[in-house]
Amino acid sequence: MHGVASWYGQEFAGRTTANGEIFDPLLFTAAHRTLPFGTVADVQNPKTGQSVRVRINDRGPYIGGRMIDLSYAAAQQIGLIEPGSGDVEVTVVKVGNGEREAPAPYVVTVP
Repeated sequence: MHGVASWYGQEFAGRTTANGEIFDPLLFTAAHRTLPFGTVADVQNPKTGQSVRVRINDRGPYIGGRMIDLSYAAAQQIGLIEPGSGDVEVTVVKVGNGEREAPAPYVVTVP
């Protein structure tokens, strides 16, 4: 799948994601509108050639024209922090079961 990725970070840390997890911007996770929760995907930035493996644990993005929202760590891994968004290629590695996670205790990784 080819589309535009953006990212979300620290301002969402500690909030509950759509699948019930607590969002940690330092983990390799992502939001997608339709891929089942738990899906694992490789996201490549064709401009940098860098890629990252993420797990879908949230819904979004909710800005038109964007396909996937990456966590801060995932976006940093492929060079999307500075531009804020960019073209990516998404390859599904494993389709998740779509189940929500049990609510986790409030623990966020501190940089």
